[in-house]
Amino acid sequence: MLAKLCRALGNIRSIELDNAFYVEDGTWIESLTVASNDPFTPERVLEEISGVSLFYSSEVPTESDDLEIRRLTILANESYPFILSLVLRQEAIPNRIVLQNGVFEVVVTARDWDQFRSLADEIQDTLGEFELLSVTQNEEPGEPLDSGRLTEVLVSKLTDEQLAVLETAYDNGYFDIPRETSATDLAAELDIAQSTVSERLRTAERTLLELIYGPRN
Repeated sequence: MLAKLCRALGNIRSIELDNAFYVEDGTWIESLTVASNDPFTPERVLEEISGVSLFYSSEVPTESDDLEIRRLTILANESYPFILSLVLRQEAIPNRIVLQNGVFEVVVTARDWDQFRSLADEIQDTLGEFELLSVTQNEEPGEPLDSGRLTEVLVSKLTDEQLAVLETAYDNGYFDIPRETSATDLAAELDIAQSTVSERLRTAERTLLELIYGPRN
């Protein structure tokens, strides 16, 4: 379904599968987060995809004029959400499934190395291509598929001004190594003082760290 939606939308940044629930007779309720470079009307896009109907749509606030983020809840008639089925058949925990730049990026928690190898082999046999980016050993499994709805939580915790600075900094490569832009350039683009850019960046970064580690004592 992610691939079909990607083709129907055209100019997208990413589509993330947040969750999926089986109803009956091959019908699934699927929650998706779609980030698009162009505005789009979910009803019109989904009309082009057979066996899919829109249940609910909400827009995630963003200060960028070049980005639209929507959370979609759809009813989809399919045998099984494809990538998800490969993960669940191996009894692994799907932590993140996102389609970006025509490539599926999947983060899973496996019980042990043998279980992971079995999953990797099935993906290789089914899709014909598999690239392992990293492996980390943890005592506790990651949360399954958007349990905390991170995007909405972050947006609700940051001010519009902080979001604007973060998005502009990210889009212009401020966080890249080496940096592709400077705080002075960001200030000029946002038409604010450089000191204000630095203050908003630090405040936003502190808020994000508090979400991860909790408030400082």
